[in-house]
Amino acid sequence: MKIVFMGTPDFSVGTLQALIDAGHTITLVVTQPDKPKGRGKEMQITPVKECAAANGIPVFQPVKIKTAEPVAELSQYEADIFVVVAFGQILSKEILEMPKYGCVNVHASLLPKYRGAAPIQWAIINGEKETGVTIMQMDDGIDTGDMLMRTVVPIAWDETGASLHDKLAKAGAKLMVEAAECIEKGEIHPRKQDDSKMTYARMLTKDFGKIDFRKPADEIERLVRGLNSWPSAYTRLHGKTLKVWASYTIDCDEGVPGEITEVKKDAIIVRCGQWSLAITELQLEGKKRMKTEAFLLGYHVKAGDMLM
Repeated sequence: MKIVFMGTPDFSVGTLQALIDAGHTITLVVTQPDKPKGRGKEMQITPVKECAAANGIPVFQPVKIKTAEPVAELSQYEADIFVVVAFGQILSKEILEMPKYGCVNVHASLLPKYRGAAPIQWAIINGEKETGVTIMQMDDGIDTGDMLMRTVVPIAWDETGASLHDKLAKAGAKLMVEAAECIEKGEIHPRKQDDSKMTYARMLTKDFGKIDFRKPADEIERLVRGLNSWPSAYTRLHGKTLKVWASYTIDCDEGVPGEITEVKKDAIIVRCGQWSLAITELQLEGKKRMKTEAFLLGYHVKAGDMLM
């Protein structure tokens, strides 16, 4: 098929490359505008743009895709279908209806569960045992279109947002290639979503990662894993921000929430609302990410110190 591909971050790249490798013709790649990054404010091109350039595919980077000029530009490119993977902008009805087979989206959850911007992280934070990828026919709602294909991906006990991201990106790429073949052959069978089973995975901000040690330790442990690698769970130690990258729960109810009750060779034990949290990997403000064992060699922490 002739495809216009829309995507921006790393999650999108695997699907773009898989469609290319499967022999489809990508007539255009649409991605978000380049943005300045870092202290030097150098322009950072998107991962999808890098992939497109490596494959000799033209790139279009509209600031607002729903305005007249971008819509006119899109109409110049032949396409049987638009494939959208974490593009980052909402498409207008005019765009949705432009190609023969409409627009399909690779969504990182088992719809209708976890519609919205952060389905990967929320699946871990909420303690789900499995998630997956849904290929969805896009409509003018937010992740409300008919489901075309789904695949289930188990969530491991130690799953992080980063590791689940990679699993789902790989699963989504494979599933989209299968879906494209079925769509082209007319062998796809759309299914309506059951709106009564919908949950919303709202967008995450850095502030969301602030740890409240009054909550149970298992909830905090899932927060730590879900927000690894972005935006990260954090607290404050001795007036400095302390990111928590890895932890586990232990059956200990000594002390008050936020109190460090024990400092082991390889873990800092912190009392929570229920049970305690053992912090095994962390990053103090201005320092590198490291195992707690290495951190304790150069930084003094004692029982009775508080994490705020």
